[in-house]
Amino acid sequence: MDEFAAPSRENVSLPERQAPSGAQCDRTLENLRVSAIVVDNDGLIVAVNGAAQRLLNREASELLGQDFHDLLHRDRYGHSIPRTRCQIRTALLTGDTRHGEAEWFARGDGTLALLAWLVTPYTCDPSKAGALAMLYEPEQLDVRLSDDEYSAPLTELDRLALLAETTTQLTSTLDVDEALRRLAALTVPRLADWAVVDLLTERDEVRRVLVMEHKDGILGERDDLEGPMPPVPAESPMPLSRALRGAASSLAGPATYQGPPDSGIAVEQQRLFTATGMHSAVIAPIRGLRDVLGALTLGRTQRHDAFTPADLPLLEDLTRRAGLALDNARLYQRQRKVAETMQRHLLPQLPVLPGLEMAARYVPAPDASSVGGDWYDAFALSGPAHALVIGDVVGHDLDAAAGMAQVRNMLRAFAWSQSEAPPSAVVAQLDDAVMHVAEVPMATMILATLTPGDNALWHLRWTNAGHPPPLLVTHDGQTRYLTEAHGLLLGTGVSRPRPDAITVLPPQATLLLYTDGLVESPHHSIDHGLDRLRRHAASLAHRPLDSFCDLLLDQVRPGDNDDDVAMIALRTPVART
Repeated sequence: MDEFAAPSRENVSLPERQAPSGAQCDRTLENLRVSAIVVDNDGLIVAVNGAAQRLLNREASELLGQDFHDLLHRDRYGHSIPRTRCQIRTALLTGDTRHGEAEWFARGDGTLALLAWLVTPYTCDPSKAGALAMLYEPEQLDVRLSDDEYSAPLTELDRLALLAETTTQLTSTLDVDEALRRLAALTVPRLADWAVVDLLTERDEVRRVLVMEHKDGILGERDDLEGPMPPVPAESPMPLSRALRGAASSLAGPATYQGPPDSGIAVEQQRLFTATGMHSAVIAPIRGLRDVLGALTLGRTQRHDAFTPADLPLLEDLTRRAGLALDNARLYQRQRKVAETMQRHLLPQLPVLPGLEMAARYVPAPDASSVGGDWYDAFALSGPAHALVIGDVVGHDLDAAAGMAQVRNMLRAFAWSQSEAPPSAVVAQLDDAVMHVAEVPMATMILATLTPGDNALWHLRWTNAGHPPPLLVTHDGQTRYLTEAHGLLLGTGVSRPRPDAITVLPPQATLLLYTDGLVESPHHSIDHGLDRLRRHAASLAHRPLDSFCDLLLDQVRPGDNDDDVAMIALRTPVART
């Protein structure tokens, strides 16, 4: 990513080595057949070659600027290694040349790779310290665990640590798929070689959502074994059918499903045992607070020891924690879906204005956050004027979406009843209503009126209540933020006159109104985001308006932002001759 192109580093001389820089450094790395990653003395990745991208299944944009240790280094279970135990990081800090036979590294697809490594002092800039980390598959290295290591029983302390880690890992995410992947990574290969999760949908349909395998040191997903499953039979005594009905956990093996199948699920279980080669399995229900959510199957192939009844209590403890985590995640996603649906239904159809193009976009917040109160609006006023609105109610939940609806509807009523009044007067009245009527803590917004002028050009009049300024992009790519008419946000309780501003929109110009989710990032200033938006918008000035909006969202919206985005854009017609 652009912002990680040149991370800051302390100046440290390297008298023993004259390293290349810039493009020469890139060429040097590409000439290496082994995967190579250059880091600075803080451990941030500053350069990477194609071999490393292929080995780690990650694009350069996913690697540059990231901490090498935090992003890649793992233990055999996929968990982060404490920095104090990381030999690679020690080599980076001390400037030594060190070699390791085998360490686990996280690939972009979620699997783990067991790789040998070599770290040596190196930098793309002779005036700054750094190191070169080379990763490669160990030659003639048997990555399989020994039978003793596989079959070593967990101690009581190990069991308690596993349960505690399961609780921490599963409760720290509200994404169902991520929670299931974490559950699989906690149990494979620690307890089994295979982890299979079957979930019941809200319509009582069954879906095999995850089949995870540990083989040759790699933890990978078998999507060919995933997919829809037959319905749960009411009377079947087979282990998975009983688990999906909420019965106690049980043992299973190939012989369990050797006879004539009594249901479609039994047919799928025969297929599973044949495809995986599992010789022993345990199957337990995943129970939520009120309902059975699904079942977890752990199977062994490489481990020669079979599961025993003594393993069932630990499995039930694991699935009990998984059930609570999945319940929370599903409740969160259900609320999020309600809020997003409400938000989308409240957003309007755009009016048709002769000669003007208009487009709008709404993108909900990513999974780390709930839907917020961002909205756009466009509607006709009396006479030839139309209103344009962009706004953001403080909050990220269903209350914010409901508050947005209140503010939007009041604004429409005030604007229509005062069609001849300037936008500042309408927003002043709305501010008073927000303080005394609406259940909204604070909000920012821009209200603008758009009217055709005698010269066939469109005139824009607006007032800004604490919102990011509109961006005007001319057809030849010149940009200007409309920073005039900026006043206080709504809901402060401070009474001040609100300003208005007027401008004439040039022919074939693009006007963009947007919410702060398009430009704000936890790791960069708002000025950085506004400059990024300006540069990208200028480069897209000739694009069709729909493409202009889509590309801005794709190129400008920060990847680390947890806010939703609303935007509305219009383009003026060609000048009359």
